[in-house]
Amino acid sequence: MVDLPISHHQGDTAEEVQKPVVSHEQKAQMEQAYQQMQRKMRMQKLETDIKHKIMVLSGKGGVGKSTVSVGLALSLARMGKKVGIMDIDITGPNVPKMLGLDNVDLHVEDGRIHPAIGAYGIKVISMGFLIEDPDKPVIWRGPIKLGAINQFIGDVEWGELDALIIDFPPGTSDEPLTVTQSLPSIDGVVIVTTPQEVALLDSRKSINFAKTISIPVIGVVENMSGYTIRGSAQSNSTITIQGPSGVPLETTTDSEGNWSLTLDIFKAGGGADAATDLEVPFLGALPFDPGIVRGGDDGVHRIVAEPEGQTAKAFDKVVEKVLITLEKSRSPTVNIS
Repeated sequence: MVDLPISHHQGDTAEEVQKPVVSHEQKAQMEQAYQQMQRKMRMQKLETDIKHKIMVLSGKGGVGKSTVSVGLALSLARMGKKVGIMDIDITGPNVPKMLGLDNVDLHVEDGRIHPAIGAYGIKVISMGFLIEDPDKPVIWRGPIKLGAINQFIGDVEWGELDALIIDFPPGTSDEPLTVTQSLPSIDGVVIVTTPQEVALLDSRKSINFAKTISIPVIGVVENMSGYTIRGSAQSNSTITIQGPSGVPLETTTDSEGNWSLTLDIFKAGGGADAATDLEVPFLGALPFDPGIVRGGDDGVHRIVAEPEGQTAKAFDKVVEKVLITLEKSRSPTVNIS
């Protein structure tokens, strides 16, 4: 409560004597308190407006977390779901570029920020829309980050959504803590890793972080799982190719002479092993696909460019497992203490 000073003047009536004098500073404080109250009410309303809220985390950078976040959103949208994606990576927001939205200006009306609209009708909000110079680093301390994230949550006109995908920066710091404290009823966390041992070690940290803050772990996704090469030769024959480090690899052709072979560039199966060890679900493996890199640079995700391709099918399988988990109940999918 703000104590308002009372001004007394000789000859004033009783009504005039009681009239408060409010300074500009006090007015600003009152307005700020009112805005914070409204934002908090809007945050609480998101519990019913947004059916499922999914956090996407990785223990380290370079594992394709943003690519996976966008892929999950696109796959859900292709299934007819109303989807939003919130890019919380304040210092490195890549989602707009991946969706071809890097030159979009956000629309603001009545103090509400309207998300940009991407492929398949996905609603997108990102710090990338607010940075005038993309080459200039964003150097913000914790409290400023917290304020920006709360604005993304409470001041954005999300409308009704079946799912909101939240893409975080690598690691376990201020951003996921702020979101879990501000956004009601988080359904759980999807952990992104690669088969590399270093990435797996960091993914274990992310899983344990989720357990520490009592957020369910929906499961682990192994990205860059294997690179498939294809060719043709004589039908029903055995061929030998030179694999990594010159190791010979054999495969057979089918009745039409086609063959394929998956090379485990970054090893294989580590994501599944980590999930088993830590008793969380394994959602599936996504292929190492050079088209993902080109699509991220061109603003056309692989799912959009080749909706019937192997990468799109792999994302669909992951999303199907996510949906099964989410539809079972809104309660934690893992017993987390």
